[in-house]
Amino acid sequence: MKVLVTGGAGFVGSHVADVLAERGHEVCLLDSLLDKAHGGCGAPQWTVGKNFVHGDVRDSELVGKLVRDCDVVCHQAAVVGHGLDPSDGPLYVAHNDYATAVLLAAMHESGRRRLVLASSMVVYGEGRYACAEHGVVRPGPRSREDVARGRYEPPCPECGRALDWQLVGEDAPVDPRSTYAATKVAQEHLASAWARQTGGQVWALRYHNVYGPRMPRDTPYAGVASLFRSALSRGEAPTVLEDGQQQRDFVHVRDVALANALAVEQAGEPGALVPVNVCSGEPHTVGQLAAELARSCGGPDPVVIGGARSGDVRHVVADPRRAVELLGFRAEVGFAEGIAAFAHDPLREPAALG
Repeated sequence: MKVLVTGGAGFVGSHVADVLAERGHEVCLLDSLLDKAHGGCGAPQWTVGKNFVHGDVRDSELVGKLVRDCDVVCHQAAVVGHGLDPSDGPLYVAHNDYATAVLLAAMHESGRRRLVLASSMVVYGEGRYACAEHGVVRPGPRSREDVARGRYEPPCPECGRALDWQLVGEDAPVDPRSTYAATKVAQEHLASAWARQTGGQVWALRYHNVYGPRMPRDTPYAGVASLFRSALSRGEAPTVLEDGQQQRDFVHVRDVALANALAVEQAGEPGALVPVNVCSGEPHTVGQLAAELARSCGGPDPVVIGGARSGDVRHVVADPRRAVELLGFRAEVGFAEGIAAFAHDPLREPAALG
């Protein structure tokens, strides 16, 4: 099949393009080479020899031409990461939501009906929790006072007791806690409305904590694995917020790329958006990630500093069953293997902040 990969020069998008090509698909990469991801360094070396188009998804004329020449769109282009503060809002909305609306309009006009959308676990906010007395509950945002006092576990909203985390499935309600998260929810809603209106098919792949080669380094827009790796490359100890016991699912970028390829090859449900967790199925704490990476790099032990960034959540651990059932996807890269490789993987040059 002919597949248009937006954000195809980026961290995840470039691996998606590689895996699609390996599986025999004809791939076109579209990327604006945004400074916040590419550091003003131009097209990276992994685009050499590929059908690469330097352009913006918000360019309706260009996108219209590219969409007409493809069978499936794999939409990876976005400004990612936690960001700095709400002043990032216009940037995120322009590149994540407005760009998605332009793409969907082009797909409608050209009659293309298959979309694989890069979504994120951040749409859930906090993960799934259960109280011994009240069953499954949705905790509210943690207060600054509790975080300052080292009370990191969200309490039961009914009785205030400590909660137990559980695997979060795709039927969990969305509850974005950051600007980035809000734009990912909006992307899903836009794509869902498009699917209902056109009979289109959308796989919304909710990536959990992705790591691996080609991550941008030394930037607040990168994931926690990149931040730890950047610190270690400077000879510094990685700093871990809270108490380091936050549970996450760290999934290797090659596995994320495989999930995208399987979604490209598997028709979705006409007229619907189907969300799917893309994860390893192996929960680990952020502290474990920092310690394993420090050992693999031969660097100093992590330092736990407490505190939390605005919008941070405590535990988000994915239920992998739907990906297995609908896409036949199972992660292939184990945690220890992946982190040992990541300690020496090439990272992207520092991204620009302004």
